[in-house]
Amino acid sequence: MVEIATIATFLVAAVASLFMAWAIGAGSSGSTPFAPAVGANAISVMRAGFLVGILGFAGAVLQGANVSEAVGADLIGGVTLSPMAATIALVIAAGLVAIGVFAGYPIATAFTVTGAVVGVGLAMGGDPAWPKYVEIATLWILTPFVGGGLAYAIARLLRAEPVAEEYLIIALAAFVGVLVANIEFAILGGEDAGGDSIAGATSGWIPGPELVGIVVMTALIAALWAIVVGADLRIGIERGERHFLLILGGLVAFSAGGSQVGLAVGPLIPLSGDVGLPLLALLVGGGFGLLLGSWTGAPRMIKAISQDYSSLGPRRSIAALIPSFMIAQTAVLYGIPVSFNEIIVSSIIGSGYAAAGAGGGVSARKMGFTVLAWVLSLAGSIVIAFSGFWLFDTLLF
Repeated sequence: MVEIATIATFLVAAVASLFMAWAIGAGSSGSTPFAPAVGANAISVMRAGFLVGILGFAGAVLQGANVSEAVGADLIGGVTLSPMAATIALVIAAGLVAIGVFAGYPIATAFTVTGAVVGVGLAMGGDPAWPKYVEIATLWILTPFVGGGLAYAIARLLRAEPVAEEYLIIALAAFVGVLVANIEFAILGGEDAGGDSIAGATSGWIPGPELVGIVVMTALIAALWAIVVGADLRIGIERGERHFLLILGGLVAFSAGGSQVGLAVGPLIPLSGDVGLPLLALLVGGGFGLLLGSWTGAPRMIKAISQDYSSLGPRRSIAALIPSFMIAQTAVLYGIPVSFNEIIVSSIIGSGYAAAGAGGGVSARKMGFTVLAWVLSLAGSIVIAFSGFWLFDTLLF
């Protein structure tokens, strides 16, 4: 029988987790994906908030396992987070995020949660998980260069005079189709096989080796995307661009759910076994928190952010969203907690730079402050979580 103290501890952690999920849904992962489409007048603010909530929930349930398990078990070695340690990590991380939300400081959720889990794990006597830290640091460091660089390259291509814009967008649609065909979904794998991609799950339809089947199905799916987007562009370039923006916004919203839900529910994994909750139940709960945040807090943020995107225009918005989708799915695949703010800001700067010149119209001082806030979010959460657990452990035991 489950002890009352264990249930009480889980409930405290679950409340902190739900707040964290709400803050994520109301923040960048809930407000950014459809902001370009709103800025281009392709969809209303309220409809965007509704859709991003639904798609974020779907992404959390279908793709949230990898990042959740990494946050819950892979950030510290030698120990398993105790129920109290996991609760302290979540409460401290949620508290820091709350301070950022209400004080207007850009507290990065991914950095804060990662730091809090590492802090309590070290305080328990655990060992640093250096291989995982290398993976995380590599993605965090490469994100501004890869995201910004790809966004810049795509935006420059879309401005190129020798090549018709219509054909470039069709090519980009085919490229997105390749990505969609090969991202993994939990429901496509067998019970023991984990997730699988659409191309992988349907590769058996093609005679011959599995790899051949995957390549053929990927090509077919990419061609289908290109045909559908191309037909829409034939009706009108501007109309087709707006619809393509809606598609990309949906994909980014789905990816945001899959990559961000682990920040809210990952620390609960060490507690879930004690109360008999499977990972799927945690993902559903986290996805519900994202949905609430998107429906209650995201519309206001979408309206504000869409003004920035409207100055970029549909083409540069497309250029910003494609690398955002790629990087978010990379984080999902490898189970790496990542800041969605970092992904989006990098891509916006890259696409804006293609037209506005040095800096893309973005203040260097503002960017420096944002990067400093990210670093302080990580370092501060490690120190506060370590000290908090040490004090709690010392005073009680």
